[in-house]
Amino acid sequence: MNIEKFKHQHVDILGSIDTLRTLAHAGAAQHATEIARLIVARSSTIKLHLAVEDRALYPALQRGTDVELARMGQRYQQEMGSIARAYDAFSRRWNRPESVRRDEGGFRDDANRVLRMVHERMQRENREFYPRIEAL
Repeated sequence: MNIEKFKHQHVDILGSIDTLRTLAHAGAAQHATEIARLIVARSSTIKLHLAVEDRALYPALQRGTDVELARMGQRYQQEMGSIARAYDAFSRRWNRPESVRRDEGGFRDDANRVLRMVHERMQRENREFYPRIEAL
């Protein structure tokens, strides 16, 4: 199974997370417009990534012959539900510059929590899940 597109999307998403961290540390209120724009832009990439995983990757693993990998895919899919909901709430809350400017501390706290979850999950996929799929 070719997962290059998934891997490239991870690079884009992780890069955006790093940029958001940099902007937040440099002053979220001062960079609110850029932060909101980046959240909106990356949200579509993240939603597409998750949809393709749900509609193509996980079902393909379930149809495959590697029972352990199918179970692993099922666990990853189940775990992703709560992370996806948290990111969706984050992106809806902070997709306007005014929201970021009005509550800079709230944005930072939310970003630290939610973006850390997304980052850690993608890193785990990169280390454990994708190499296992490619080994098939």
